[in-house]
Amino acid sequence: MTHERAKQILLVTGMSGAGKSTVLRTLEDLGWEVADNLPLLLLNRLLDTDPPEGADGDDRPLGLGIGTRTRGFDAESVVRRIKKLRDERGYDLGTLYLDCSGVELERRYNETRRRHPLAQDRPAGQGIARERELLEPLRRWANRLIDTTNLSGNELAQQIRSTFSGEGHGEPTLSVMSFGFARGVPANADLVFDMRFLRNPHWVESLRPGTGRDKDVADYVAGDPTYAESISRIEDLLLLLLPRYRAEGKSYVTIAFGCTGGRHRSVHVTERVAARLHDAGFSPTVAHRDLQTAPQDSLEGPPAAR
Repeated sequence: MTHERAKQILLVTGMSGAGKSTVLRTLEDLGWEVADNLPLLLLNRLLDTDPPEGADGDDRPLGLGIGTRTRGFDAESVVRRIKKLRDERGYDLGTLYLDCSGVELERRYNETRRRHPLAQDRPAGQGIARERELLEPLRRWANRLIDTTNLSGNELAQQIRSTFSGEGHGEPTLSVMSFGFARGVPANADLVFDMRFLRNPHWVESLRPGTGRDKDVADYVAGDPTYAESISRIEDLLLLLLPRYRAEGKSYVTIAFGCTGGRHRSVHVTERVAARLHDAGFSPTVAHRDLQTAPQDSLEGPPAAR
């Protein structure tokens, strides 16, 4: 049995309504494995279980949500279990405590019309006071504390991303694709660039059967007088925007380049831009949606004057 699987474990605890769900969702977006309100008796079983199919190795960090609604919850018992896991298994095990003022917690409960878990038939303030008392041992033990009184959900998520985005985690899944406008714009595209301003190889008889992956087609497209400056500017724009998407926690970014049929101009530009992004340190996946479609004059419109 391997006990080195989870190199980093973070227990996320604190006051109900202080943002635990936001933290766990953000960690999951960063590539962490996440479990909320797992009964403490099942913790060892979880750590000994093989990772799910498709998981990237055994080294994903693990975020565990624990609170007063966790079955078998007892703060002193949780602290003892943390110490045991750290000492006997050698895990890098930290505890994040989310605090918030009672006044703000009451406001949040009133705003959402939810009942406090420890005050189902009493004012929320009484449940908040009781929960604070029950959690005090964990608050003292925690090596990280975030007071969310004055934080919005987005601000809390930003703080979690900046703190826990380790190497290889938090990078959005980047896709660069080509398509033909004749078959519609991809529904999942975040950024769409229209390449129909470039001269069209379809109207060159010797180039029509080829695709943007072929050198003679690529050379023809790149020979357009506007090509060099326009594509360079698009690449510079993407290099400016992609880090911002990452900072905002976007999990998937799809960049789509379109031309009329999706076989020539858009294919070549997709290949070029993907290579530029790769050279800049990104890891784009390349797809050509309409590459295998048959060329058709009626889809391409009248040939431009050359």
